[in-house]
Formats: sequence, C-alpha cells, structure tokens
Amino acid sequence: MPAPSPYRHTVAAWLVHAYTASGVVLAFLMFVAVMEGDTVRALWLFLVAMVVDGTDGMLARWVQVKRYAPSFDGALLDNIVDYITYAFMPMLLLWSAGYLGDGTRATVLAAIPLLASAYQFCRVDAKTEDHLFLGFPSYWNIAAFYVVVLDLRPATVAVVLLVCAVLVFVPVGYVYPSRTTMLQRTTLALTCLWLASYAVLLVQLPDPSPVWLAISVAYVVYYVALSLHLTTRRSRTVPAGT
Repeated sequence: MPAPSPYRHTVAAWLVHAYTASGVVLAFLMFVAVMEGDTVRALWLFLVAMVVDGTDGMLARWVQVKRYAPSFDGALLDNIVDYITYAFMPMLLLWSAGYLGDGTRATVLAAIPLLASAYQFCRVDAKTEDHLFLGFPSYWNIAAFYVVVLDLRPATVAVVLLVCAVLVFVPVGYVYPSRTTMLQRTTLALTCLWLASYAVLLVQLPDPSPVWLAISVAYVVYYVALSLHLTTRRSRTVPAGT
C-alpha cells in the first residue's frame, strides 16, 4: 500500500487553518448583529465561535499543522481570533445593549476587560506546561451570555467585569477543557452539556428555564472547583521560582 501523499497532509493542515480563520468571519457577523440590535443572534454566533475554538486545536494536533504547514503560525491566528470573539465583541455587545450603563462610565468599564485581555493574550506563560490557563482566561463571551440571560443590572455587571479583570493577574490555573488531563473525559462531557444548555437557554429567552439555568451554572461551579483544586495541587508540586 502506498504511503499517504504529503500533499494531502498539507491540504488538511491548511484547511484547519482556514477553519480557525472562520472565526474572523463570525466576528464580523457578530458586529453586524450587535449594530442591528440583535443581541440573541450575537450570542448564537458566540456559541458557534466557541465550538470552532474548542475543536480547531484538536484538529490541528491531529493533522500535524506545524509539520505540514510550518510557514504559518496557527497559534498566533488563534489568539487574534480569540481576542476578537472572546473579548472585543462581548464588550461591544454589552456596551451597545446598555448593560454597562451610559457615557464615560460605560466606555471605561468596557476598556478595562479589553486591556486586561490584551495582557492575557500576550503573556508568554498564558498556558502552563501541565495545560492550564494561567489567570482568568478572558471568557468575556461567557460573562456576556450570563449577563443577558440573567438580565443583570449595570452595577452588578460592573462588579462581575472588574472582578474577572483582576483575576486575569491572579496566578490561578484554569482548566483547558480539551487538554487538561485530570478528569478530561468528564470535563469534555460536561462541557458539551453546558454548550447544549447555552443553546436551550437562548431558545427560551426572555424566560429561561430554572432547570436549564441550574445545569448551566453547575458546570461553571464544577469548572471553578476543578481549577482551584488543580492550582492547589500544582502549588504543592511545582518548586518555587519555576
């Protein structure tokens, strides 16, 4: 049997990069939805972007993009797409929909997460060797989702955003669902359930089911609890200064 053609591997690698790059198109569609005042449509696009982001890395490793498309930095592309879809667009949505209040206060409140995320995405130790995100991993799209679903007041939103912005600089390791090895299968299964709950809650807006909301929040509790456990365990095993 002849060996697989290197050309096919190269094509597969570039198709994965194109898949990642589709996030830029999703970001543009998010912008259009926000400008048209369609918050729910923007949140659906957030969901699609999360699915793309959650699967492109696995595909990249599977087809060995670094080997077959060595001239292209897929990690840099991923960071660019993620910053736009996970940070910039959620802040634009919250600002445009009035969840940040009015005037200068709203502008400053939107700028703080954007600046914190600019740091987060550029730090060289953003991902640890044991596959954790170091510091709050700029899940502003998820924060925006809960702000809309729970219809939070601007004062509450301000507290949430400021706390999360501070957590960017706190050295807590957060679970990387597709790569953190501890309880990986459980985490992936629960992540899929959370994504399903996200979709169900969007369909149910403006009157989300308490049951599905509880399922959704329970995953967040699980994620935070596992992250804190792994951070505690890591602090006991990693020598100081490393």
